[in-house]
Amino acid sequence: MSSARDQILKRVNDALAPLPERAPLPDWDRELVHVRETAIPPSTDLWALFSERLKSVNGEPVDDLATLVNLLRENGWLHGYCDPALWPELQSAFDESFTVETDFDRTRVDDYAFGITAVAGAIAETGTLILGDNTTSSRLGALTPWAHIAVVRDAQIHPDILAAINALPEDPNLIFVTGPSKTADVEGILIEGVHGPGRQLALRR
Repeated sequence: MSSARDQILKRVNDALAPLPERAPLPDWDRELVHVRETAIPPSTDLWALFSERLKSVNGEPVDDLATLVNLLRENGWLHGYCDPALWPELQSAFDESFTVETDFDRTRVDDYAFGITAVAGAIAETGTLILGDNTTSSRLGALTPWAHIAVVRDAQIHPDILAAINALPEDPNLIFVTGPSKTADVEGILIEGVHGPGRQLALRR
């Protein structure tokens, strides 16, 4: 006879088992989303707007790879994780003073000072990053290091949340990230970096 503990763990494991097929998205009329006209002209430089709004929520846009590497070195963030699909593109900028792993070891979450991952999209109007299961190689690599660097390509930047919703990819799980992790649970005092990265950067590629 199995113990109560075994029975509980079995129920948890059964609940976590992949579904035989993905649950369908709710049936909704996309026209209903358009509650207002966008205030962002089509000619807007979306990276510039995204950068401005990201800064307003204490995020940090980074225009080029050399600047990012210098920032990592200046802060002493020399050990980190990088999405294996991105590493061949970025590796040449990192010298031997860095140790970068492309397999995230969840038993050593405290060892990683930074994590570099790809995004599913970004929203210029709010400075928001969209992380997805299909595009973020390791969720822990994005959420547990002190500094998270999201690699954003110009084509992935949507002007506003309505455009982003209309372009959402087929993905079982999406997270919208607007600035560093923050909480005000204790006496209403806002503290950053408690439940996730304390520094949220976006690298333009």
